[in-house]
Amino acid sequence: MQAFFTSVFRVLVQYRAAILLLAFVASGAYFLQGYLSFDSLREHRAVLIEFRDANYLAAVLVFILVYTLFVAFSVPGGLILSLTGGFLFATFPGVLYNMLGATLGASAIFLAARWGFGAKLAATLENSQGLVKKIKDGVDENQWSMLFLIRLIPGVPFFLANLVPSFLDVPLRRFVISTFLGIFPGALVFTSIGAGLGDIFERGQTPDLAIVWEPQIILPILGLCLLSALPIVLKVLRGKKGI
Repeated sequence: MQAFFTSVFRVLVQYRAAILLLAFVASGAYFLQGYLSFDSLREHRAVLIEFRDANYLAAVLVFILVYTLFVAFSVPGGLILSLTGGFLFATFPGVLYNMLGATLGASAIFLAARWGFGAKLAATLENSQGLVKKIKDGVDENQWSMLFLIRLIPGVPFFLANLVPSFLDVPLRRFVISTFLGIFPGALVFTSIGAGLGDIFERGQTPDLAIVWEPQIILPILGLCLLSALPIVLKVLRGKKGI
């Protein structure tokens, strides 16, 4: 029995950072998710506008901090936060505040994962052979393209796009730049929808988020995805090492 507890203790110590990260994510999702919803935004819109008008700089800083925390804790609700950014600060500069909060939160996850288990996993991949090694080298050779691609593709979960680069030894600076610029198209769409929430609230309606699948919106985003993937495709066609 003593040997069992000793082994458990060693595992907890060895992976303490990873366990702490998972605990933060779980607790954040449990305690914070109830505070972020469209109905909550509708209910408190007057208070939010009053606070913004009386303390604009403080409102900006608080909003960015809240956005950062929700993303860092991986709490579902980034869509509502993006709408709120547009509702409170208009499309511009609201989209910049949304992008800044999302990027800071994503960077927090990236660093936490790297400190917890990303570095060990990256070393394992570097020393591996065969297909795993080829995938690792392919991602290394096409980091910019891959980083932009996983941000632009609508179907890639934001949390997953934050974790995968931390396992592949992506530099923090490259991660931050690709995140900030890569989320711009989607952030712009949802921020602009949020900027029109005032009229929607007055009419007692709910915003039609299906608009993001309209051809005039989704086609340019898909075009950016293809543009990001172009360097990878060209390397494959030329017979060079790739993924």
